[in-house]
Amino acid sequence: MPKKSLIRILHVVIITGIILILTGHYLVTSDTLTHLGPLGFVIGASCIALGLILSLPTKIYLTILLMRREGHE
Repeated sequence: MPKKSLIRILHVVIITGIILILTGHYLVTSDTLTHLGPLGFVIGASCIALGLILSLPTKIYLTILLMRREGHE
C-alpha cells in the first residue's frame, strides 16, 4: 500500500474519531438521551471512548512518519 493512501486513511480515521468524541460530548451534555437514564450516559461515554481509541494511536503513527520523513531529508 503506498504511503499517500495510508496517510489518507489515517486522516479519515482521525476525523472519524474526532467526530465521535464531539458526538459523545453532545450526547452526554444535552437532554436528548436523559429519558434513557444511565444507558444514555453509557452511549455517550462509549462514543467518546471509541473516538479516543480511533484518534490517539493514529496521531502517534502520523507523528512518527513525519519524524522519519524529516530525518531522511
